[in-house]
Amino acid sequence: MTTLDTVQVLLYLGLLIACTPWLGGYMARVFTGERAGLTGWLAPVERCIYRLAGCDPQVEMRWTTYAGALLAFNLFGLLALLGLQLLQGVLPLNPQHLPGVPFGLALNTAISFTTNTNWQAYSGEATLSYLTQMLGLTVQNFVSAATGIAVLLALTRGLTRRSGTTLGNFWADLVRATLYILLPLSSGLALVLVAQGVVQTLAPYIMVHTVEGGQQLIPLGPAASQVAIKQLGTNGGGFFGVNSAHPFENPTPLTNFLEMFAILLIPAALTYTYGRMVGSRRQGWAIFAAMLILFLSGFAVALTAETGHTGNMEGKETRFGIVNSVLWATATTAASNGSVNAMHDSLSPGAGLVALGNMLLGEVVFGGVGAGLYGMLMFMLLTVFMAGLMVGRTPEYLGKKVEAREVTLAMVAVLAPCATVLVFAALAVLTPAGLASISNPGPHGLSQVLYAFASTANNNGSAFAGLNANTGFYNYLGGIAMLIGRFAAIVPALAIAGSMAGKKTAPPSPGTFPTDGALFVVLLIGVVLLVGALTFLPVLTLGPVLEHLLLQQGRVF
Repeated sequence: MTTLDTVQVLLYLGLLIACTPWLGGYMARVFTGERAGLTGWLAPVERCIYRLAGCDPQVEMRWTTYAGALLAFNLFGLLALLGLQLLQGVLPLNPQHLPGVPFGLALNTAISFTTNTNWQAYSGEATLSYLTQMLGLTVQNFVSAATGIAVLLALTRGLTRRSGTTLGNFWADLVRATLYILLPLSSGLALVLVAQGVVQTLAPYIMVHTVEGGQQLIPLGPAASQVAIKQLGTNGGGFFGVNSAHPFENPTPLTNFLEMFAILLIPAALTYTYGRMVGSRRQGWAIFAAMLILFLSGFAVALTAETGHTGNMEGKETRFGIVNSVLWATATTAASNGSVNAMHDSLSPGAGLVALGNMLLGEVVFGGVGAGLYGMLMFMLLTVFMAGLMVGRTPEYLGKKVEAREVTLAMVAVLAPCATVLVFAALAVLTPAGLASISNPGPHGLSQVLYAFASTANNNGSAFAGLNANTGFYNYLGGIAMLIGRFAAIVPALAIAGSMAGKKTAPPSPGTFPTDGALFVVLLIGVVLLVGALTFLPVLTLGPVLEHLLLQQGRVF
């Protein structure tokens, strides 16, 4: 690392830590109904939205009603996006006259953006019209992120309310997350990106003459608005096929830094929001510390792997270099974002293992907006349960007993994506349809398949792009994986919230295990790593670990 690289990494981490209480405090005030900044200005807009929707935000919901509203809203969004793609050939704002998207690919894409996965088995500039990009993908970038925040808010209320039966109002949580958090931040970032040269236009593509005397079609479009929310909402779906490696999405070192910073900004700040809402900022900082330790550990391993010997520049933009590429790869796979500024398929086996590992741990190292934190809370309940077994006490969290029902639901939320990854990857390497898409033989081919289902089942969206994912096999199986990864975690989390909301809070006693100290942070990290290791170590040994060992013998794949 050069001095400039070191300064940039330290600046990145310093700003992340500094902005966590600032943004987290603002979000806590918004979600608890306090007056905060934009709430005074935008409150009339919020009230107008409720009137138009026929919704009373004061009416609270039980967990089953909350889950039903969430599932119905997401189903409607999925069907709307599916229809928009199928009909785009006859819809306006299609200057390139792109035809409708084939059904299998359209269904995969609709599921992908509805579940906040943003897995892309297509090249955006060659497949989707401006209308589909704006009205379909960008809208889902907002509401899928807001859905994750809403689930976190419901779970937080369930953990803190005393003998209650309700968790808030899904529609109110959805609107407030979008109107007061996502929309202002993405609007500001989009303006900065446009000022730096990120394209934002409805003009058709331009045909230019190259210096060799040939012709080249230059794609344009309303990219800046989508790039901003794809980063802030931990979505990741790029306007162009090569994502943030494209100069029209990411033209300067400043845009690279800001887009990379935006990936972790809201997930990190939500830990502080959580601490404020449960009445103990130390609880939030303990979760933040566990996430940061896991993130820095992964970054250190990946950077060591990529800078070994002469450094691995394959698949990287020379204008960004190794350190920026590794930092982005670590952040995007830790945060369920999935955007890239370098080719992950060209990562060294060690760095590829880190990217895989971040996803296989359950996307809880900061994770997706809202989703990462409620995923980490599942691990916290398991940690409290194990600690209770060790000291012979009934486990408690925030003064409420954690019983068999909550532990069972937490295990379902944690293991459902894990089982999906392993079962679907096994199907892919055992069937001709799955094997036909692999571009590299040997252990790297296994890594490509494993990465694909780790990405879809954990709602990340990045890929080892050497795998041809635009086939019927991967479109349909990947779509199922995305649905399981999203909703097999959301429904148990809401069920836990409903169960915990009905329990009385007991005051702490001398035997209460504290969940806001260094010892608990260590135990939490240990449980996260232990679950990941026990589940995936065998298949990782056959994939990136074996590839790394063979690389030391001079064999490449």
